[in-house]
Amino acid sequence: MGKKKADFEYVEPIGLRVLVRKDDPKRETKGGIALPDAAEIPTITGRIVTISAAVENDDDVPLRQYDKVLFHPKSAIPVDFECDNALFVVPVEDVVAVFRRDANHSD
Repeated sequence: MGKKKADFEYVEPIGLRVLVRKDDPKRETKGGIALPDAAEIPTITGRIVTISAAVENDDDVPLRQYDKVLFHPKSAIPVDFECDNALFVVPVEDVVAVFRRDANHSD
């Protein structure tokens, strides 16, 4: 018997939270050294899929949809929405960095 498809179409975070699709874990360093499965790095990168209305309306939070971010997974809540389970609701305070192309760029 197959897995039942979810009845909802999207997930909207509430409060100062964002929905992040985490990047695939790195299995090899830039130098070509293979990492064992047990090697875990406590921070994870990903792309913001959706931001809450509170984040969108807060000028002090420099996060926007599609930003690539580095986040600490301690309070990230996995969303069982897709079979790969790569979506997480992440509190803004656990987003530790945003990757930008231009250091002078401010949205």
